[in-house]
Amino acid sequence: MSGHSKWATTKHRKAAQDAKRSALFSKLSRNITVAAKEGGDPNPENNASLAAAIEKAKGYSLPKDKIKTAIDKAFGSGKDAANYETVVYEGYGPAGIAVYCEALTDNRNRTAADVRSAFSHAGGSLGTSGSVAFQFERKGQIMVPKEIETGDKKNPVGPNGAAADEDEFMMVVAEAGGDDYEDADEEWIVYTGPTDLNAVKEAIHAQGVETKGAELTMIASNPTEVTVSDAKKVMRLIDKLEELEDLQNVYHTADITDEIAEQLDD
Repeated sequence: MSGHSKWATTKHRKAAQDAKRSALFSKLSRNITVAAKEGGDPNPENNASLAAAIEKAKGYSLPKDKIKTAIDKAFGSGKDAANYETVVYEGYGPAGIAVYCEALTDNRNRTAADVRSAFSHAGGSLGTSGSVAFQFERKGQIMVPKEIETGDKKNPVGPNGAAADEDEFMMVVAEAGGDDYEDADEEWIVYTGPTDLNAVKEAIHAQGVETKGAELTMIASNPTEVTVSDAKKVMRLIDKLEELEDLQNVYHTADITDEIAEQLDD
């Protein structure tokens, strides 16, 4: 149990999003609003989609009051009503890299124009529905910190149960039914089947290990090797797309290794 590295790409994406926290919070709030509305229940215990959206938001430290406001907006009326729809955009970026975008929008025409512009300016092209989706696999992703706050002034940080030791944590993941896990510096990333996300997370909790957030993601089935030069061009496109308020998630097939990620950060 341990596959090829997927975290370098995720780490770069998370760092870019953290740098634009206000925009990120807006996207997370919109995601919660739509999940609450589509599930028809403001209680996450009765609304699995809402529970997943809240878990993702907590992973990025969205404040509790913003989570509550986003849920309330789902059941507003008039000017406070939320009328978003889910739209997927697919295309190709520099070096033929496949790009898959998930949007929540209240204006399809505006969003399509913005996405098309981002692709064309980066030397890419927007494709038709289904043109690249087959190159990705939907997965669940759970973030597990290796250390947690203890509440003890003398020792404020301590081991997060078995997560502090890889051999023990591997057993936890296997027992919980996780597909795979990966070392992401200060935390572990546990991968699951898309419908197993909540069950695996709860099974990890049951073994005395805390989690930091969980979300659905798309993993490239066969990542494409790229040069540093091409990686920079691809990430410029990805960053441009992620700046668009309507786009919730942007995935690509470029194989961003740890070495390339370090050069991108430089």
